[in-house]
Amino acid sequence: MSQWSPCKRKDFIHKLRKLGFDGPFVGTRHHFMVYEEHRLTIPSNHEYSISQLRMMLQETESVLARRITVEEWSSL
Repeated sequence: MSQWSPCKRKDFIHKLRKLGFDGPFVGTRHHFMVYEEHRLTIPSNHEYSISQLRMMLQETESVLARRITVEEWSSL
């Protein structure tokens, strides 16, 4: 069974694109990505810690209305 691991910003963006998000677009303070009518803020860190990644994935899961498993995330 896989475990969560830190993720680089560009890898996170690449994986969100595979999930159907568009962007990133420039906002007033942060970049964001769009899925249908939903906006997901993308922090400017170069690498996201496991806790930060899990928090952002929980928000992504609510936008997609489905769960993202460790295995699915690793395979993207």
